[in-house]
Amino acid sequence: MSVGAVLTSEWTKIRTVRSTGWLLLLGFTLCAGLAALFGLSFRNPSPTGSAYFDPLFATFYSLTLGQLALVAFAVLVVGAEYGSGTIRTSLAAVPRRGVFYGGKVLAGALLVAGVSLVTVLATFVVAQAALGPRGTTLGADGVPQAIVGAWLYLTLICVFAMGVATMLRSSALSLGILIPLFFLGGQGLGNIPKLKTVTQFLPDQAGWVIMHLAGPPDDPRWARAYGPWAGLGILALWAAAALVGGYLVLDRRDA
Repeated sequence: MSVGAVLTSEWTKIRTVRSTGWLLLLGFTLCAGLAALFGLSFRNPSPTGSAYFDPLFATFYSLTLGQLALVAFAVLVVGAEYGSGTIRTSLAAVPRRGVFYGGKVLAGALLVAGVSLVTVLATFVVAQAALGPRGTTLGADGVPQAIVGAWLYLTLICVFAMGVATMLRSSALSLGILIPLFFLGGQGLGNIPKLKTVTQFLPDQAGWVIMHLAGPPDDPRWARAYGPWAGLGILALWAAAALVGGYLVLDRRDA
């Protein structure tokens, strides 16, 4: 089968599974809805709080939670076929495993990229409305970079999840590892300064820098050993490594 035919078949699989659509909608709702709540909570400065305030932190912090629904979608794009056993039928129809794998990842990544773009823009607009006078604008310094970075972050983190799911060949096992990694690991261990030497290179932690979610840049407790685009580069390397690992497992093991 040609790449175009594989893409069409993979798109059909995604479109006809109801849970994947609901997860994308959930991701959008969480990101935009929580952005409104966080924006309202930051709208009035606290008299006892820190003088440091970054409107982009308040804008994109909701992505750290909303991404979990998108990661679940990415895992199901791959893992659902292993759980149902239809992976055998798919590989019988497309014996060239590289073409099959590339089509599946590309179909999932393109859909996530489109949804992520809409999600990031909606999150920004909603957050600025909630922040009121403390908000920022599209033309402000660092805002275009943060918006593009947030879009790339969500797309890459889902590509990483698809690679992991292919390696583990199980949706439950993949979610059991990725959800704690991104929720407990990134937001729990990532907030312990003494562990920063290691945790700053985790995929989510590296991608947060461009969205201004890594803490005050002038605070040595949170300062990173790399810049915003280098952080996205680290995330891209994680995604590439996961994709290569997924291909090697798919190519060398029986369905």
